[in-house]
Amino acid sequence: MAFESLSNRLQSVFSKLRGKGKVTEDDVNEAMREVRLALLEADVNFKVVKQFVASVKEKAIGQEVMKSFTPGMVVVDIVNKEMTALMGGTQAKLARSNRPPTVIMMAGLQGAGKTTTTGKLAKYLVSQNHRPLLVAGDIYRPAAIKQLQVLGEQLKVPVFSLGDQTSPVEIAKQGVAHAKENGNDYVIIDTAGRLHIDEALMDELQQIRAEVKPDETLLVVDAMTGQDAVNVAEHFHNSLELTGVVLTKLDGDTRGGAALSVKAVTGCPIKFAATGEKLDALEPFHPERMASRILGMGDMLTLIEKAQANIDSDKAKEMERKMRRAEFTFEDFLEQMEQVRKLGPLDQLLDMLPGMNNVKGLKDLNVDEKRLSRVEAIVRSMTKEEKLKPELINASRRRRLAAGSGNTVQDVNRFLKQFEDMRKMMKQMSGMMGKGKKGKKGLAGMKNMLGGGRPKFPFR
Repeated sequence: MAFESLSNRLQSVFSKLRGKGKVTEDDVNEAMREVRLALLEADVNFKVVKQFVASVKEKAIGQEVMKSFTPGMVVVDIVNKEMTALMGGTQAKLARSNRPPTVIMMAGLQGAGKTTTTGKLAKYLVSQNHRPLLVAGDIYRPAAIKQLQVLGEQLKVPVFSLGDQTSPVEIAKQGVAHAKENGNDYVIIDTAGRLHIDEALMDELQQIRAEVKPDETLLVVDAMTGQDAVNVAEHFHNSLELTGVVLTKLDGDTRGGAALSVKAVTGCPIKFAATGEKLDALEPFHPERMASRILGMGDMLTLIEKAQANIDSDKAKEMERKMRRAEFTFEDFLEQMEQVRKLGPLDQLLDMLPGMNNVKGLKDLNVDEKRLSRVEAIVRSMTKEEKLKPELINASRRRRLAAGSGNTVQDVNRFLKQFEDMRKMMKQMSGMMGKGKKGKKGLAGMKNMLGGGRPKFPFR
């Protein structure tokens, strides 16, 4: 989970405040000491931490907070707003030139994921109905040009290349001219990186910048390097006047130092964040949503946007109808799994739901994708008739399913029972929803269904 250690520390601090009917100045000071330590341990720039804590304290010790009916919640709200401001306040959108093509120059050190991010950005632009052109400007790293060409083939996006014998400045210049001639409205120039910042690297980037005058100069940095990422961003910004930063490997960054420091130290907004290896794992960076995730409030807006972009609404309505009528089959189960997988890794989806860190049993839940694949294999081993009529699956068929899917008979039995339990629960819930006027009966049904026990995570 992104920012897991920082998120857990901050939520622990604020859970104490939320429980207080009255918050004193000493309570705020103690909470801010904990927040300061949490941010420093998260590798946030110490000057940023000092300014952040001072700003929160100034607002939190005001009379309107002390006299509030829910002072603890007001303090959390102040922290949320200050953290949002720290990361830029509002989403910094990608530039768009009045005279196409819009030129984007990608910069960064080797190992930050610059070429892959270039491909991800092209994928994002295609999803927004644009026609990008990729320009292979890294002539030094072995196979860099080939890597970009492979990405272009996967995305069905054209790649402009003049090989590795032409200067990067000339490649960039001719690439922009090629885009104008062929009607591409965005040009993304992949430039060379180094293992460290040096004069040769900066000189070359400055020459490309002077020649093509990019609308965007984006720096790609590895979020997991914390303060090193911030230092790299500061050096690049001083030489190139960056217009934005792209944070990669954000899904593996449990601390959050880079995301919370980059904007405050360099003045450059974070425009995108990469949260996985797949080409569609690039999201526009929303400071307010990220602050909400860190404080355990979830990120429903991003989840809704993912669902709208990836889930067929007609299929969703049909699925909902089948669930209400308890007509949900194994065919539907497979389709549902495919729809959910389009949204991304399940642990990231759980991270977007408000309060999930505080739900007992889910906080430490490790969603095993391999386990889900084994379940999927059971369903795919069924005949078409078995998928549509689960009641046909007798003992001999269960043995066949186990052998065909690489599971044990016990695994198959467990899955079939959980599937049937889920269908029954759907039918019961549908019945209770239809008895709205008989509220007591509905509540009694809910109580009986839960039985006082702890609900199981589906197909665990």
